[in-house]
Amino acid sequence: MMGNGAERAFIGSFTSAGGRGITAAAVDRDTGGLTVLGSTDAVPDPSFLAVGPRAGGTVLYAVGESAPGVAAAFALDGDVPALLGTVRAVEGDAPTHLALAANHLVTANYTSGSVTALPVLADGSLGAAASVLRHEGGGPDAGRQEAPHAHQVLADPSGNWVVSVDLGTDSVRVCALDPATGALRLHGETALRPGTGPRHLAFHPSGALAYVLGELEPTLTVCRWDTSTGRLDVLGETPVLPDHERAGSADDAVRTYPSEVVVARDGRFLWTANRGHDSISVLTLDESGEKAALVATVGCGGRWPRDLTLDPSGQWLYAANEHSGNVSWFAVDAETGIPRHAGSVEVPAASCVVLV
Repeated sequence: MMGNGAERAFIGSFTSAGGRGITAAAVDRDTGGLTVLGSTDAVPDPSFLAVGPRAGGTVLYAVGESAPGVAAAFALDGDVPALLGTVRAVEGDAPTHLALAANHLVTANYTSGSVTALPVLADGSLGAAASVLRHEGGGPDAGRQEAPHAHQVLADPSGNWVVSVDLGTDSVRVCALDPATGALRLHGETALRPGTGPRHLAFHPSGALAYVLGELEPTLTVCRWDTSTGRLDVLGETPVLPDHERAGSADDAVRTYPSEVVVARDGRFLWTANRGHDSISVLTLDESGEKAALVATVGCGGRWPRDLTLDPSGQWLYAANEHSGNVSWFAVDAETGIPRHAGSVEVPAASCVVLV
């Protein structure tokens, strides 16, 4: 695994739980280590972040997982991100994820079960919400699936489609986004096994496959993706934990709630973060990418790993551990894909990590 690594890390956290907001850190390319530079609490509960281009640099985007929910852009000219333009309402509650697509920032609004598109202006700042697409439906888990709960939005590798993963409806929606108007149009919906509670999705480097991670069941659903038609078809499921460790308990404190899925840039490995089990699972992918096999689990270096991020070089893997309030980093074995814990830094109520 070769290539240039990241120079900066930005870590989101829950200000309502004692987090500092967005923490900036320098990255040591040789060790993977993080050194905190500073933080900003300009938006409440910035639980998820994304980066995008800007003339002469990069822009950091954040959702505020509040009610009502917000989104904001930040300039990265100094050590600490600086608010760029206006903090915008997403016209939905508790946005948990965001992505850039077709000249817009798109947010997944968990509590409202909706997806919002906001225009990205010439300077990288955000305009007012252009459209909101509301999901419909529910699932068999009365406590978690009583209504739609959009948990992730992502542009497909071609940039032609936006997919939204809905934990409440056990489905993935495919949308078209008009780059001129920001109008979102539902194109199709793929049903997953009821009760799995899909949370996040990652694409294979080929762009022809997608892997959907369940939160309510520790399973990975492998799907075929056709970018020309915007069609997602289920191929099969793979557990992300050993059979004897999957059932957990009725006690939420010890049940497992997988949170994030990451695919190696060469398509050989896949990793998931598992809250409750407090682990990172390592799965191998066959040459086609259609077959995933669990080969190992390792400790996440803390408690309640909410996010998992791979360095651009493929050498380092980072886990944001919400309940232990730290970000851990791991050296990835190039032959086996198994991460080895290499260090951690304190970040209270950490929720996500993005690397630049």
